[in-house]
Amino acid sequence: MIRFKKLALGLLASLVLAFGAQAATDGISWDKAPNKTNDLAALQNGAKLFVNYCLNCHSAAFMRYNRLKDIGLTEQQIKDNLLFTDAKVGDTMKAAIDPKQAKEWFGGTPPDLTVIARSRSGAQGTGADYLYTYLRSYYRDDSKATGWNNLAFPNVAMPNVLWELQGAREPQFEMHSSHGHEVPVFKGWKQVSAGTMAPLQYDQSIADLVAYLQWMGEPAQNTRVRIGAWVLLFLGLLTFVAWRLNAAFWKDVK
Repeated sequence: MIRFKKLALGLLASLVLAFGAQAATDGISWDKAPNKTNDLAALQNGAKLFVNYCLNCHSAAFMRYNRLKDIGLTEQQIKDNLLFTDAKVGDTMKAAIDPKQAKEWFGGTPPDLTVIARSRSGAQGTGADYLYTYLRSYYRDDSKATGWNNLAFPNVAMPNVLWELQGAREPQFEMHSSHGHEVPVFKGWKQVSAGTMAPLQYDQSIADLVAYLQWMGEPAQNTRVRIGAWVLLFLGLLTFVAWRLNAAFWKDVK
């Protein structure tokens, strides 16, 4: 009986944590991420953005630099453009930051991003949709230690590392009546200061970064889909042949 109570309490705690994590990502509706996993130029640009802006704090410990050959980069291009530490081409993508310092600065160790696009899917869409929305939803908030907040993940500990590209924006709200109360409803963004990229160019760059994160979560996914299509075609043809052979074998018996 005691073991059953402990199991029930553990299950209840897990559900509370799961619902709490989901609620943290339900700030606004998710935008649909463009599908660029077959676009080599987009994947290469996404890899460059990832190494320059994400890999400083976040690791991708299940991805090796030399796997980037699969998106059209040569070993020399990887060395010249994507290796900024003493890492070798055959090494995994480890963050430059010290985990202890990261925990002191951000309150926790930044998560590994190898499969982040596969792990963050929810009721509102895929993990790519979430990341595409999240990386475009930062706004200035002086009440936070980092000076930034995020509508897709309220009270997020991560600062806006891409702010120089995007510039600073403010969310715009309209008050709507709901069950006798006035509630703010998100209506859009107001550009406060310009970044080095125009808004459309920034959105395209984020789409490239998200595409790379999708690809990194399963580098063989496009090959798997292509092979799967041929397998289904073969099985369909085999089924047709078997059906006609069966009809030929049994026509005299019937």
